[in-house]
Amino acid sequence: MRIALFVNLAKKQALPLAIGIKEFLESKGVELYAEKEVADELHVHDIKKVKHHTLDFRITLGGDGTIIRMLHRHPDITCPVLGINHGSLGFMADTPVTEIQASLNALLKGEYTLQDRLMLQGSIFGKDNGFALNEIVAHRGQNLSLIELSINIDGMYVNTFSADGIILSTPNGSTAYSLAAGGPIITPDLNALVLSPICPHTISNRPMVFFPKKSIEIQYISSYKPIELIYDGFTKHEMSTGDIVTIIPSTTSFKLVLMKDHDYFSILRTKLGWSGKLKS
Repeated sequence: MRIALFVNLAKKQALPLAIGIKEFLESKGVELYAEKEVADELHVHDIKKVKHHTLDFRITLGGDGTIIRMLHRHPDITCPVLGINHGSLGFMADTPVTEIQASLNALLKGEYTLQDRLMLQGSIFGKDNGFALNEIVAHRGQNLSLIELSINIDGMYVNTFSADGIILSTPNGSTAYSLAAGGPIITPDLNALVLSPICPHTISNRPMVFFPKKSIEIQYISSYKPIELIYDGFTKHEMSTGDIVTIIPSTTSFKLVLMKDHDYFSILRTKLGWSGKLKS
């Protein structure tokens, strides 16, 4: 078995934990690969020296941001991901460090499930320029005033929003930027998207949940400076007046490894600080 290990070395005690993971997996006969900095620290193979399609799993040690960063640095690696959380509880990286060995044992024994999570692909005038697991954002950038964005879904005109921008979120991203902008929480198993205007001029412009059969088009129509098109807060492109970004569901999904005791709603209660309790 071949596994790629991605470690956020900025996290305190990340390296000792990674060494423990390495020693355990190598004792089970697993070939380990990592990015050069981590590979040098752990004395494992450089990920550049393996054909990415031959990897069986990816393991991340950090948080949800570590997973997003890994996806955008290595878009051609598509094997399933087990996220080990080192820091505050993550929505994707939800395996606590106290359960590392038990989770790794379960992974090697095949005692897990895989959940496909919707991803998005964007292009401006037919030229692919990015993908997103969480969200694609069209933001006013350096413009000091609100901008106008025209939205079409499956070829049908929806509205022209006057706002700071628009967030198009997957279910996976519904607990990220979209939630901060007032969008709803969508469970990861739903095949739906959330369109959330950012600080809209008209109070009736509310987040909308819909199922896209074909595509979503966002056109920048204000005669101002170029705006920013941002994928997962990681990659950024410019849109000029008249530019249209076409967004479609990606043919590639993100495969997340879930342990048998995975409880999405427990994660929600803990992460969001919900205080509701069962009453007897």
